[in-house]
Amino acid sequence: MSDLIAKAAMDRRLAEIITPVIEDMGFELVRIRLMGGKTSTLQIMAERPDGGIEVDECAAISTAVSATLDVEDPILDTYTLEVSSPGIDRPLTRLKDFETFEGYEAKLETSELIDGRKRFKGVLAGVEEDEVLVNLDEGTIGLNFDWLSDAKLVLTEELIKEMLKARKAQGFDETNFDDVIEAEGPEEE
Repeated sequence: MSDLIAKAAMDRRLAEIITPVIEDMGFELVRIRLMGGKTSTLQIMAERPDGGIEVDECAAISTAVSATLDVEDPILDTYTLEVSSPGIDRPLTRLKDFETFEGYEAKLETSELIDGRKRFKGVLAGVEEDEVLVNLDEGTIGLNFDWLSDAKLVLTEELIKEMLKARKAQGFDETNFDDVIEAEGPEEE
């Protein structure tokens, strides 16, 4: 099966180490990437099985994963650990994600050409066995999950509204935040 959670060999090795830690805490690993640069960044996306994650939960995962990685020491160079939610325009990395977000617009990319193309953009139409169904302008197609190299939701107004509605239903209280004070721009002359 395609592994959109951890693409590179090193990512897969890291996933083997940290997945049990994250699952023992009651969360699921959505994606892991070790990205190079001046200082490497280990990016971990996680969420509760029913979706969502809070900042303090990300901090707890970070602490637990850091301790495990300090013992296992799989990364030779200095790195920064970043634990976050998948976000609204989240990556779709597991077959169940395509069922969960049925009806939403997504961008999908395949590793090989399928009918002369690798990129597809359409509305997710669910899953049939190991195929992801997508409604395109020209009709509904099925893409084998193993063919996918990348997939993510497209940020639309409908998606934002639904995510905000879901957050409210989960009891998210936005009154706990400070008011935003708008700064005045330079005076006009």
